[in-house]
Amino acid sequence: MRRLTMAALACVALALVASLPGQAASAATKTSTFTAEVWADNWFALYVNGKKVGEDSVPITTERSFNAEKITFTATYPLTIGIIGKDYVENSSGLEYIGTPRQQIGDGGLIAQIKDNTTGKVIAVTDGNWKALVLNKAPLNASCVTSTNPAADCKSSTVATPQNWAAASGSTKGWTKATVYSAQQVGVKDGYNSVSWSPTAKLIWGPDLKLDNTILFRTTVS
Repeated sequence: MRRLTMAALACVALALVASLPGQAASAATKTSTFTAEVWADNWFALYVNGKKVGEDSVPITTERSFNAEKITFTATYPLTIGIIGKDYVENSSGLEYIGTPRQQIGDGGLIAQIKDNTTGKVIAVTDGNWKALVLNKAPLNASCVTSTNPAADCKSSTVATPQNWAAASGSTKGWTKATVYSAQQVGVKDGYNSVSWSPTAKLIWGPDLKLDNTILFRTTVS
């Protein structure tokens, strides 16, 4: 009986795989449908594998926006999930209600959960394991909250948005872990209570609930 060489055995193995009509390839590239539920104070956009799949329907220019959104999308595992969250500010000062007796530093907050519609299981929730990068922080001098010209008197810090930040290829070097806050700290309202949140889903933001105005968040689901 002839003995097959290692090279011949490899050829046989490849032939057997090829005879299976795309099963291995289809298993690796199977597309699934997902539903994301997101509540943000005040605005967000959701990215999956580098592609924007939805955003808050109420513009960031809206002073009070606390609605929840439900976004359905298709994607292939593994999922790189990115969210940009923004708190409402009137200008670079980081303040709101400027020129009124209510002039103040606002605060933010965001919570999200994503379900695999095939299994019905929650496959991702926001929590302290997400990576976070603060892009805009203001005011750095909180005393300017009483200024009559906060755009000139308040100081701010802005970081450029990293390239491909929402894609698996994007680097998270220099990012920190998201900070978890309670519902009381964020002051949840309106659309927050319309969602049945998973017990593991947490409200997150940057390390400073009030001064951090624009933040990137990212996690991976294998």
